[in-house]
Amino acid sequence: MQDSVSLGRVFRLWLPLAASWLLMGVELPMLQVFVNRMDDAKIHLAAYGSIAFAIALVIEGPIIQLLAASTALCGDEDSFRKVRRFMWVSSFWLTVVHVVVAFTPVYDWVAGVLLDVPEAIKEPGRLGLQILLPWTAAIAYRRFHQGVLIRFERSRLVSIGTVVRLLSITSVMATASMVDHLGWAEVPGVAVGALGISAGVTAEAIFIGWAVRATVRERLIGTPPSGPPLTRRAFTAFYLPLALMPLLTLVIQPTGTAAMGRMPDELNSLAAWPVVHSVVFLLRSGGFAYNEVVVALLGRPGAVAALRRFALLLAGTTSGILLLLGTTPLAELYFGAITELPEELMVYARTGVLIAVLMPAYQALQSWYGGILVHARRTRAITEAVGLYATIALIGLWWGAEHATIPGLYFAESVFVTGGICQTIWLAIRARRSIRRAAAEELEAAPA
Repeated sequence: MQDSVSLGRVFRLWLPLAASWLLMGVELPMLQVFVNRMDDAKIHLAAYGSIAFAIALVIEGPIIQLLAASTALCGDEDSFRKVRRFMWVSSFWLTVVHVVVAFTPVYDWVAGVLLDVPEAIKEPGRLGLQILLPWTAAIAYRRFHQGVLIRFERSRLVSIGTVVRLLSITSVMATASMVDHLGWAEVPGVAVGALGISAGVTAEAIFIGWAVRATVRERLIGTPPSGPPLTRRAFTAFYLPLALMPLLTLVIQPTGTAAMGRMPDELNSLAAWPVVHSVVFLLRSGGFAYNEVVVALLGRPGAVAALRRFALLLAGTTSGILLLLGTTPLAELYFGAITELPEELMVYARTGVLIAVLMPAYQALQSWYGGILVHARRTRAITEAVGLYATIALIGLWWGAEHATIPGLYFAESVFVTGGICQTIWLAIRARRSIRRAAAEELEAAPA
């Protein structure tokens, strides 16, 4: 008989994953600290956050959900090998796409026509995107193997891998920055950031590949399927909606960049956007981590009640912290003393944080409902919700690019929040049946 799921068990599985996401969220503030001390900081911050990082995220979109897929599917050797094969093939072709965008004239069309970014940040953005070439393959490899570790409740190794990543990023950024300051070579700010991030994701992928070997050997090799074998058709039906979800979501970020570039106060908005995004990401990180916790623990006695309660606690806590940051002197401490944001951008960052105050709360709820749907293999409902978000965001950004009278950062964030709330409501509606079914299965499995 399986052990009952308690809040404590949920917390123990979630904490290392949340720490991993939190540490990843430290990357952008760390990049800002280094870049803010270099020449033309505003230009290089905008080039990295609004071009290089944004485009790299879109390219890697189809493999982001490998974490959820391997957590849900890799319970036997055959499924593990099939999902791993998909990881290798998709990594190769997405890296080819990255090469085409970053190293050919396609970049000029993407940055100049599609995104329509200011001329001053186009070439720094190209350099940053070129340096981020290892990004997609390293993340695909890492997320696939992290899912295996999470499935077998070995999430501590995931957080150790993130520490490896963070240490690598810090050391490479510090070295590149020192080389520039000492005059040994000219290293632009965007290159400092991109070199650090590329080194970090590569180091973490190598560590996770080493750390997962024992789990694969002990829990997967020789393990037969507990149900029907995973076929290509079944995997496609499960994964395609998941792959579309981040792709639709991530397309919104460069679209938001393009829209902000056509709204009032565009340069300040583009420079403040990565800073606001990074602090909101920090508070959303616990919610991001929660999706795989739900997938891993559902089906065990007491899981539905414990997981629902934890999601509500997480939602209230994370949005409460963001509210405090935006309404107290903590804003001056964080944006001024810690990230060393230029003074003229402080008001943009603080207002942006307040506009985004509900994002951490609805992220936790989205992970709860989304995890339920992934566990039930009803992934189409997730794509529907993201499609609703994307539709609202695209229409809102299009209208704002033509008619907005407030700074682009404020308008774009308001659109994102509206879309996110609607997405959460739709997920809640579509997950109701699966929640009832999971609760009923728990009752049937309970001892008389």
